[in-house]
Amino acid sequence: MIKRFAGKAVCLTTLMSGLLLTSAAQADLKGWNGHPPDYPVSVAMDQFGKLVSERTDGRIGVKTYHSAQLGEQDDAIEQIQFGGIDFAVFNLVPLNNIVPQTQATTLPYAFKSVEHMHRVMDGPVGADIAAAMESANLVGLAWYDSGARSFYANKPLNSIQDLKGVKIRVQNSDVNVAMVEALGANATPIPYGEVYTAIQSGVVDGAENNWPSYESSGHYEAAKHYILDQHTIVPEVFVVNKGTWDKLSAEDKEIVRTAALESAQLQRTLWAEREAKSEELVRAAGNTIVELEDKSAFIDAMKPVYEQFASDPKVRSILDRIQAVE
Repeated sequence: MIKRFAGKAVCLTTLMSGLLLTSAAQADLKGWNGHPPDYPVSVAMDQFGKLVSERTDGRIGVKTYHSAQLGEQDDAIEQIQFGGIDFAVFNLVPLNNIVPQTQATTLPYAFKSVEHMHRVMDGPVGADIAAAMESANLVGLAWYDSGARSFYANKPLNSIQDLKGVKIRVQNSDVNVAMVEALGANATPIPYGEVYTAIQSGVVDGAENNWPSYESSGHYEAAKHYILDQHTIVPEVFVVNKGTWDKLSAEDKEIVRTAALESAQLQRTLWAEREAKSEELVRAAGNTIVELEDKSAFIDAMKPVYEQFASDPKVRSILDRIQAVE
Protein backbone atom coordinates (compact mmCIF):
# COMPACT_ATOMS: atom_id res chain seq x y z
CA MET A 1 0.00 0.00 0.00
CA ILE A 2 2.79 2.34 0.93
CA LYS A 3 4.59 1.66 -2.38
CA ARG A 4 1.40 2.20 -4.38
CA PHE A 5 0.76 5.49 -2.55
CA ALA A 6 4.33 6.62 -3.10
CA GLY A 7 4.02 5.81 -6.80
CA LYS A 8 0.86 7.87 -7.05
CA ALA A 9 2.58 10.73 -5.22
CA VAL A 10 5.47 10.63 -7.67
CA CYS A 11 3.03 10.67 -10.62
CA LEU A 12 1.13 13.58 -9.07
CA THR A 13 4.35 15.49 -8.46
CA THR A 14 5.45 14.88 -12.04
CA LEU A 15 2.07 16.05 -13.34
CA MET A 16 2.15 19.21 -11.22
CA SER A 17 5.72 19.92 -12.33
CA GLY A 18 4.61 19.59 -15.94
CA LEU A 19 1.75 22.00 -15.36
CA LEU A 20 4.08 24.47 -13.72
CA LEU A 21 6.52 24.23 -16.61
CA THR A 22 3.69 24.73 -19.10
CA SER A 23 2.50 27.78 -17.17
CA ALA A 24 6.03 29.15 -16.97
CA ALA A 25 6.44 28.69 -20.71
CA GLN A 26 3.52 30.99 -21.43
CA ALA A 27 4.43 34.47 -22.64
CA ASP A 28 2.31 37.07 -20.86
CA LEU A 29 2.32 40.41 -22.66
CA LYS A 30 1.60 43.56 -20.67
CA GLY A 31 0.24 46.59 -22.52
CA TRP A 32 -0.14 50.30 -21.71
CA ASN A 33 -3.00 52.56 -22.78
CA GLY A 34 -3.76 56.08 -21.61
CA HIS A 35 -7.49 56.10 -22.43
CA PRO A 36 -10.58 54.84 -20.54
CA PRO A 37 -11.82 51.29 -21.28
CA ASP A 38 -14.64 52.33 -23.64
CA TYR A 39 -12.41 54.50 -25.87
CA PRO A 40 -11.84 53.26 -29.47
CA VAL A 41 -8.13 52.67 -28.84
CA SER A 42 -8.93 50.69 -25.69
CA VAL A 43 -11.54 48.47 -27.35
CA ALA A 44 -9.18 47.78 -30.26
CA MET A 45 -6.28 46.89 -27.94
CA ASP A 46 -8.53 44.50 -26.02
CA GLN A 47 -9.47 42.91 -29.34
CA PHE A 48 -5.76 42.52 -30.13
CA GLY A 49 -5.29 40.62 -26.88
CA LYS A 50 -8.28 38.40 -27.57
CA LEU A 51 -7.05 37.54 -31.08
CA VAL A 52 -3.52 36.71 -29.92
CA SER A 53 -4.78 34.53 -27.08
CA GLU A 54 -7.23 32.68 -29.35
CA ARG A 55 -4.73 32.12 -32.15
CA THR A 56 -2.05 30.78 -29.81
CA ASP A 57 -4.55 28.58 -27.92
CA GLY A 58 -3.83 30.56 -24.77
CA ARG A 59 -0.07 30.14 -25.00
CA ILE A 60 0.35 33.90 -25.07
CA GLY A 61 -1.69 35.77 -22.52
CA VAL A 62 -2.30 39.49 -23.10
CA LYS A 63 -3.37 42.15 -20.61
CA THR A 64 -3.83 45.84 -21.46
CA TYR A 65 -3.88 48.33 -18.58
CA HIS A 66 -6.13 51.23 -19.52
CA SER A 67 -6.49 54.76 -18.10
CA ALA A 68 -2.71 55.20 -17.68
CA GLN A 69 -2.64 52.71 -14.79
CA LEU A 70 1.03 52.02 -15.54
CA GLY A 71 2.01 55.70 -15.62
CA GLU A 72 1.60 58.75 -17.84
CA GLN A 73 2.58 58.56 -21.50
CA ASP A 74 6.16 59.84 -21.14
CA ASP A 75 6.82 57.29 -18.38
CA ALA A 76 5.28 54.53 -20.47
CA ILE A 77 7.53 55.34 -23.43
CA GLU A 78 10.58 54.88 -21.20
CA GLN A 79 9.17 51.68 -19.73
CA ILE A 80 8.50 50.08 -23.10
CA GLN A 81 11.98 50.97 -24.35
CA PHE A 82 13.52 49.13 -21.40
CA GLY A 83 11.08 46.21 -21.42
CA GLY A 84 8.95 47.10 -18.40
CA ILE A 85 5.96 47.18 -20.77
CA ASP A 86 5.60 44.86 -23.77
CA PHE A 87 3.28 46.84 -26.05
CA ALA A 88 1.39 50.12 -26.27
CA VAL A 89 -0.30 52.59 -28.59
CA PHE A 90 1.30 56.06 -28.64
CA ASN A 91 0.61 59.27 -30.47
CA LEU A 92 3.68 60.09 -32.57
CA VAL A 93 4.21 63.53 -31.03
CA PRO A 94 5.99 62.33 -27.85
CA LEU A 95 8.15 60.05 -30.01
CA ASN A 96 9.64 63.02 -31.89
CA ASN A 97 12.63 63.29 -29.59
CA ILE A 98 13.65 59.63 -29.92
CA VAL A 99 12.65 58.92 -33.55
CA PRO A 100 13.35 62.06 -35.66
CA GLN A 101 11.48 60.69 -38.69
CA THR A 102 8.19 60.92 -36.76
CA GLN A 103 8.46 64.72 -36.71
CA ALA A 104 7.35 64.94 -40.33
CA THR A 105 3.98 63.40 -39.46
CA THR A 106 3.44 65.82 -36.58
CA LEU A 107 4.14 69.05 -38.45
CA PRO A 108 1.08 71.28 -38.80
CA TYR A 109 -0.93 70.62 -41.96
CA ALA A 110 1.46 67.88 -43.14
CA PHE A 111 -1.53 65.74 -44.16
CA LYS A 112 -4.34 66.91 -46.43
CA SER A 113 -7.00 64.86 -44.65
CA VAL A 114 -7.47 61.83 -42.41
CA GLU A 115 -7.91 59.68 -45.52
CA HIS A 116 -4.63 61.01 -46.90
CA MET A 117 -2.92 60.14 -43.62
CA HIS A 118 -4.19 56.55 -43.89
CA ARG A 119 -2.87 56.18 -47.43
CA VAL A 120 0.54 57.51 -46.40
CA MET A 121 0.96 55.48 -43.22
CA ASP A 122 -0.33 52.22 -44.73
CA GLY A 123 2.23 52.51 -47.54
CA PRO A 124 6.04 52.66 -47.91
CA VAL A 125 6.35 55.91 -45.92
CA GLY A 126 4.71 54.36 -42.88
CA ALA A 127 6.86 51.25 -43.25
CA ASP A 128 10.05 53.32 -43.27
CA ILE A 129 8.99 55.30 -40.19
CA ALA A 130 8.21 52.04 -38.38
CA ALA A 131 11.64 50.67 -39.36
CA ALA A 132 13.31 53.78 -37.91
CA MET A 133 11.70 53.04 -34.54
CA GLU A 134 13.89 49.97 -34.04
CA SER A 135 16.80 52.26 -33.13
CA ALA A 136 14.70 53.27 -30.10
CA ASN A 137 14.08 49.61 -29.19
CA LEU A 138 10.54 49.72 -30.58
CA VAL A 139 8.85 47.64 -33.29
CA GLY A 140 6.00 49.45 -35.04
CA LEU A 141 3.24 47.08 -36.18
CA ALA A 142 0.16 49.13 -37.08
CA TRP A 143 -1.22 52.66 -37.38
CA TYR A 144 -4.23 53.85 -35.40
CA ASP A 145 -6.31 56.95 -36.12
CA SER A 146 -6.47 59.94 -33.78
CA GLY A 147 -8.35 62.35 -36.01
CA ALA A 148 -7.68 66.04 -36.44
CA ARG A 149 -6.64 68.19 -33.48
CA SER A 150 -7.99 71.69 -32.88
CA PHE A 151 -7.73 74.35 -30.16
CA TYR A 152 -10.18 74.85 -27.30
CA ALA A 153 -10.22 77.31 -24.41
CA ASN A 154 -12.27 78.82 -21.61
CA LYS A 155 -12.54 82.05 -23.61
CA PRO A 156 -13.88 82.76 -27.13
CA LEU A 157 -11.75 81.55 -30.05
CA ASN A 158 -13.20 82.91 -33.27
CA SER A 159 -10.04 83.52 -35.28
CA ILE A 160 -6.26 83.26 -35.16
CA GLN A 161 -6.11 86.65 -33.42
CA ASP A 162 -7.99 85.26 -30.41
CA LEU A 163 -5.11 82.89 -29.65
CA LYS A 164 -2.72 85.74 -28.84
CA GLY A 165 -1.53 85.40 -25.25
CA VAL A 166 -3.74 82.38 -24.52
CA LYS A 167 -2.07 79.71 -22.36
CA ILE A 168 -2.39 76.43 -24.25
CA ARG A 169 -1.46 73.02 -22.90
CA VAL A 170 0.64 71.02 -25.38
CA GLN A 171 2.19 67.58 -25.44
CA ASN A 172 5.86 67.39 -24.48
CA SER A 173 7.15 68.12 -27.99
CA ASP A 174 9.37 70.84 -29.44
CA VAL A 175 7.20 70.89 -32.58
CA ASN A 176 4.02 71.49 -30.60
CA VAL A 177 5.62 74.22 -28.52
CA ALA A 178 6.88 75.98 -31.65
CA MET A 179 3.50 75.62 -33.36
CA VAL A 180 1.58 77.23 -30.50
CA GLU A 181 4.13 80.01 -30.06
CA ALA A 182 4.01 80.76 -33.81
CA LEU A 183 0.33 81.58 -33.30
CA GLY A 184 1.17 84.04 -30.52
CA ALA A 185 -0.11 81.77 -27.76
CA ASN A 186 1.84 80.55 -24.73
CA ALA A 187 2.71 76.84 -24.88
CA THR A 188 2.63 74.92 -21.59
CA PRO A 189 3.60 71.21 -21.60
CA ILE A 190 1.47 69.33 -19.05
CA PRO A 191 0.69 65.59 -18.71
CA TYR A 192 -2.66 64.72 -20.28
CA GLY A 193 -4.15 63.51 -17.00
CA GLU A 194 -3.59 66.92 -15.38
CA VAL A 195 -5.17 69.09 -18.09
CA TYR A 196 -8.71 69.27 -16.68
CA THR A 197 -7.61 70.61 -13.29
CA ALA A 198 -5.04 72.87 -14.97
CA ILE A 199 -7.82 74.56 -16.95
CA GLN A 200 -10.06 74.79 -13.89
CA SER A 201 -7.30 76.32 -11.75
CA GLY A 202 -6.12 78.75 -14.43
CA VAL A 203 -2.70 77.19 -14.96
CA VAL A 204 -3.72 77.07 -18.64
CA ASP A 205 -6.64 78.57 -20.55
CA GLY A 206 -7.11 75.61 -22.84
CA ALA A 207 -5.51 72.86 -24.89
CA GLU A 208 -5.73 71.18 -28.29
CA ASN A 209 -7.08 67.78 -29.18
CA ASN A 210 -9.57 65.79 -31.25
CA TRP A 211 -13.33 65.47 -30.72
CA PRO A 212 -13.29 62.21 -28.69
CA SER A 213 -10.51 63.35 -26.35
CA TYR A 214 -12.10 66.78 -25.90
CA GLU A 215 -15.34 65.07 -24.89
CA SER A 216 -14.25 61.92 -23.00
CA SER A 217 -11.73 63.81 -20.84
CA GLY A 218 -14.40 66.28 -19.75
CA HIS A 219 -12.30 69.16 -21.10
CA TYR A 220 -15.38 70.42 -22.97
CA GLU A 221 -16.93 71.20 -19.57
CA ALA A 222 -14.03 73.44 -18.52
CA ALA A 223 -13.18 74.92 -21.94
CA LYS A 224 -16.38 75.59 -23.84
CA HIS A 225 -14.93 77.27 -26.94
CA TYR A 226 -13.62 75.01 -29.74
CA ILE A 227 -12.19 76.35 -33.01
CA LEU A 228 -11.84 73.71 -35.73
CA ASP A 229 -8.52 74.78 -37.23
CA GLN A 230 -7.49 71.09 -37.56
CA HIS A 231 -3.81 72.00 -37.31
CA THR A 232 -2.52 68.44 -37.04
CA ILE A 233 -3.66 64.99 -38.11
CA VAL A 234 -1.24 62.79 -36.22
CA PRO A 235 -1.34 58.99 -36.44
CA GLU A 236 -0.85 56.74 -33.46
CA VAL A 237 1.37 53.68 -33.58
CA PHE A 238 0.95 50.22 -32.10
CA VAL A 239 4.44 49.32 -30.86
CA VAL A 240 6.07 46.32 -29.20
CA ASN A 241 9.28 46.30 -27.17
CA LYS A 242 12.04 44.95 -29.45
CA GLY A 243 13.30 42.53 -26.82
CA THR A 244 9.81 41.09 -26.43
CA TRP A 245 9.46 40.87 -30.21
CA ASP A 246 12.80 39.12 -30.69
CA LYS A 247 11.81 36.39 -28.21
CA LEU A 248 8.75 35.43 -30.26
CA SER A 249 8.94 32.61 -32.78
CA ALA A 250 8.39 33.43 -36.45
CA GLU A 251 4.90 31.94 -36.20
CA ASP A 252 4.01 33.99 -33.13
CA LYS A 253 5.39 37.17 -34.69
CA GLU A 254 3.01 36.70 -37.60
CA ILE A 255 0.10 36.13 -35.21
CA VAL A 256 0.95 39.27 -33.21
CA ARG A 257 1.51 41.41 -36.31
CA THR A 258 -1.74 40.29 -37.95
CA ALA A 259 -3.70 40.85 -34.74
CA ALA A 260 -2.26 44.37 -34.44
CA LEU A 261 -3.21 45.19 -38.05
CA GLU A 262 -6.73 43.84 -37.55
CA SER A 263 -7.09 45.83 -34.34
CA ALA A 264 -6.10 48.98 -36.26
CA GLN A 265 -8.89 48.43 -38.78
CA LEU A 266 -11.37 48.01 -35.93
CA GLN A 267 -10.04 51.11 -34.20
CA ARG A 268 -10.49 53.25 -37.31
CA THR A 269 -14.11 52.16 -37.66
CA LEU A 270 -14.82 52.76 -33.98
CA TRP A 271 -12.97 56.07 -34.16
CA ALA A 272 -15.21 57.45 -36.91
CA GLU A 273 -18.28 56.42 -34.92
CA ARG A 274 -16.93 57.93 -31.70
CA GLU A 275 -16.01 61.22 -33.41
CA ALA A 276 -19.60 61.66 -34.57
CA LYS A 277 -20.96 60.75 -31.13
CA SER A 278 -18.56 63.09 -29.31
CA GLU A 279 -19.30 66.00 -31.62
CA GLU A 280 -23.03 65.48 -31.13
CA LEU A 281 -22.65 65.42 -27.34
CA VAL A 282 -20.48 68.56 -27.22
CA ARG A 283 -22.81 70.50 -29.51
CA ALA A 284 -25.80 69.40 -27.42
CA ALA A 285 -24.03 70.78 -24.33
CA GLY A 286 -24.18 74.23 -25.92
CA ASN A 287 -20.47 74.74 -26.47
CA THR A 288 -19.36 77.33 -29.02
CA ILE A 289 -17.98 75.59 -32.11
CA VAL A 290 -16.27 77.71 -34.76
CA GLU A 291 -15.80 76.07 -38.17
CA LEU A 292 -13.11 77.65 -40.35
CA GLU A 293 -13.73 77.78 -44.09
CA ASP A 294 -10.38 79.49 -44.66
CA LYS A 295 -7.35 78.19 -42.76
CA SER A 296 -4.76 80.13 -44.75
CA ALA A 297 -3.88 82.41 -41.81
CA PHE A 298 -3.06 79.37 -39.67
CA ILE A 299 -1.10 77.69 -42.47
CA ASP A 300 0.92 80.85 -43.21
CA ALA A 301 1.77 81.22 -39.51
CA MET A 302 3.43 77.80 -39.58
CA LYS A 303 6.29 78.85 -41.90
CA PRO A 304 8.76 79.39 -39.01
CA VAL A 305 7.89 75.93 -37.67
CA TYR A 306 8.75 74.34 -41.01
CA GLU A 307 11.96 76.35 -41.25
CA GLN A 308 13.00 75.11 -37.82
CA PHE A 309 12.06 71.44 -38.03
CA ALA A 310 11.84 70.46 -41.70
CA SER A 311 15.47 71.43 -42.30
CA ASP A 312 16.63 68.10 -40.85
CA PRO A 313 17.29 65.87 -43.91
CA LYS A 314 15.57 62.89 -42.23
CA VAL A 315 12.45 64.95 -41.60
CA ARG A 316 12.51 66.73 -44.97
CA SER A 317 12.76 63.45 -46.86
CA ILE A 318 9.73 61.96 -45.10
CA LEU A 319 7.76 65.21 -45.45
CA ASP A 320 8.40 65.39 -49.20
CA ARG A 321 7.25 61.81 -49.59
CA ILE A 322 4.11 62.50 -47.53
CA GLN A 323 3.18 65.45 -49.70
CA ALA A 324 3.85 63.46 -52.89
CA VAL A 325 1.14 60.93 -52.00
CA GLU A 326 -2.19 61.77 -53.61
